[in-house]
Amino acid sequence: MPFLHGFRRIIYEYQPLVDAVMRVIGLEEDSSSHTQNRSTDDEARRCSSLVELLEQESKSEVFVEGISYALFKIAERGLGYAAKILLRYGADVNFEDPVGNGADIEKRDRIHESSPLDLASEESERLPCLLTLLDLGANVNARDKHGKTPLLHALASSDGLTVHNIENIQLLLERGADIRAATVDGETVESSLVFLVKEALDASVEDAAEIGRFCLKVTRLLLAHGVDPSSCLSEDGELSLMQTSLEQFDLLFPLAVLLIQSGASLVCSYHSDSCWSGYGLLFQRLQTVLPQCSDQSRAAELLEQAEALLDLANRVVACEASPPPLRCLCRTFIRRHLQPWPLENRVKVLPLPDRLKDFLLPEHTYTQKPGWGCFKPQQSQP
Repeated sequence: MPFLHGFRRIIYEYQPLVDAVMRVIGLEEDSSSHTQNRSTDDEARRCSSLVELLEQESKSEVFVEGISYALFKIAERGLGYAAKILLRYGADVNFEDPVGNGADIEKRDRIHESSPLDLASEESERLPCLLTLLDLGANVNARDKHGKTPLLHALASSDGLTVHNIENIQLLLERGADIRAATVDGETVESSLVFLVKEALDASVEDAAEIGRFCLKVTRLLLAHGVDPSSCLSEDGELSLMQTSLEQFDLLFPLAVLLIQSGASLVCSYHSDSCWSGYGLLFQRLQTVLPQCSDQSRAAELLEQAEALLDLANRVVACEASPPPLRCLCRTFIRRHLQPWPLENRVKVLPLPDRLKDFLLPEHTYTQKPGWGCFKPQQSQP
């Protein structure tokens, strides 16, 4: 009966210590509210009280288990100052409470499946706690019982509307998060992003634009860390990010532009063009939408967008077909250090002559028209 044994250990052995820790920092163990607007003096007083409590309880046989379990609660609330103290006293950043051993995962609360790092990654307000855990040695690529890493937790908990985990995602990537990690069900960072992109298509006009801005930011981060947006997400041909953007390029136009500008392949990099090609997807979309356009201006805009994407794609292909001179290699090297895209603002602040700045700016550009810079839902089509 490992499950019941683990439950008894928590309730009768180290739960009192967990409760004491939560009371000292001003939280009840079962409270899920975030602490905000606390003064520096108030935080200092709580730190002092927590240290005093830990000193008193440090000889307990279940001290490490108690403070490690308390770390779950602390991380979930994003209290970096308290997490730092618990870790200093020996809390285990990779602790797994015994309730999870032998129990049915599907019946467990998520806290029993996740590490403190997972919990800290799930909301932007927990960024200080996430930073503290990483600084003190938490494994950035540790997996939960579903194979989910902190990066996947950060992406899965982001909806682009109320939860924007851009800073958490960026921090995890900078600390070495594996962009190719996959869960036991095949979920990856790219599949999570594709799912959110499709959510925008079914949203309102305002929500689609907001979700789109978030997706573009995440895409730039992932591209800067080597994700391949043109590879099918499974052997069965689950849509890649590039394929998704081109299949409905008129609704996801800024995403298609970003991916083409970044040099992403215009054919499936997993199955080759036998799976899909960018040119084919553009013409298929035109064939589907143009007959439905009752408004001539809408039809003209659709053709203009397709032409802009084809022009960008052709320039990329032409550039790749001929060996670049040394100056182009130097430009590419500098650009890589300036990523993620867009590069314009980063280039403009460089201490260089204007002529060199112009040379560093991306040559694969297009003239953006009003309304082309945001995602649009399917319902917005005339």
